[in-house]
Amino acid sequence: MAQAVSQTSYENRPSSTAVGELEPVQKPFVWLGVLISALLFITIVQVTTWTQGVLFVIGLAFGLALLYARFGFTSAFRRLISVGNVQGLQAHMLMLAVATTLFAIILATGFSFTGVAPQGYVFPAGLAVVAGSFMFGIGMQMGSGCASGTLYTVGGGKSSMFLTLLGFIGGSVLGAYHIGFWRDLPSLPAISLAESTGLGYFGGWVLQILIFLGIYGATVKFARRKNPPQMTPLTTTSGWKKLWRGAWPLLVAAVILGILNAITLTVRGNPWGITSAFALWGSKFLQTFGVDVASWTYWQGSDALNKTVLADSTSVMNFGIILGAFIAASFQGNFKPGKIKPGIAAASIIGGGLMGYGARLAFGCNIGAYFGGIASFSLHGWVWMIMALAGTYLALFIRPLFGLKNPSPKDSMC
Repeated sequence: MAQAVSQTSYENRPSSTAVGELEPVQKPFVWLGVLISALLFITIVQVTTWTQGVLFVIGLAFGLALLYARFGFTSAFRRLISVGNVQGLQAHMLMLAVATTLFAIILATGFSFTGVAPQGYVFPAGLAVVAGSFMFGIGMQMGSGCASGTLYTVGGGKSSMFLTLLGFIGGSVLGAYHIGFWRDLPSLPAISLAESTGLGYFGGWVLQILIFLGIYGATVKFARRKNPPQMTPLTTTSGWKKLWRGAWPLLVAAVILGILNAITLTVRGNPWGITSAFALWGSKFLQTFGVDVASWTYWQGSDALNKTVLADSTSVMNFGIILGAFIAASFQGNFKPGKIKPGIAAASIIGGGLMGYGARLAFGCNIGAYFGGIASFSLHGWVWMIMALAGTYLALFIRPLFGLKNPSPKDSMC
């Protein structure tokens, strides 16, 4: 009987959105966001190229989708490990399945909108990746946000995430400084589940889809057994207004993010990434004070330090994410920065630092390594996922020391 009750509870779980009363639109902020976005787009195109301008617009779209759905990587891992809620991880599997399908077609055919040959994120899976992703798992739970989460919540007005971003930049610079040591540690070569295995992109696609289905099926059984509290539905509205006023369903956002990542691949030749820009911003800042960052191993062979940040595709996409999220939050009337408690401030800075450092070691973050890596058929992406989950488990014991709460099985919603 208990099993039947648990199964019924899981299958009748609430939607990720629910119609309700929304806050008034913050019109001055909406117009401010639109104006800044338009001016920045024009500047990017004039200073660099139209391709950079298009990538900025794609970044805006990412910011809108992330904010409207409150699409989380950090919260998905935390809810899974703490109480067994699988909704976030299931959304990840759908997102990865969409991206993997499109990536397989793009990488197999060499399709590109700009003439730049598309290349996935396939990197070595070694001790650096293991250590870096484990650090990142701890850091994102301490900082209450991953790489994408930090950007869109900064745009959404969450005050503590400004500190997380500063820590992120600092950790990224330190990781870039130390990268020579970590890259010398034992490592497997870069392994593609499509090319390195001889399966080809169709065979690799079949393999990964089977893995996604296996994980999804396992989460269904796991949820029926645990009967965890469900995610709190986000407030939305009805009709066409929900496109810009209300929240978007989690699974809809998962599909959109998968498509946007594939479009990114066809425009700039690489998947979506975030954290390399943090290392660039921090390194250029140190350079203004006379620090010879150009001599670091990380910057060898790169001329990014000698160019404007608007020439860096990751940077312009990051600016787009922040502004897109700002516009979305303003439409929802939710851009309301608040005070930061000392414990949360400390956790934000420490967490951001761990994420920045870990991302440099692991060839990326939850976006570049987990999302982009797995969609590119890279083994290191799967290693990243496992170790970030392990880091999340440890972080659940650390979070309460800083006044951060974990989901409880006794909660009706989480």
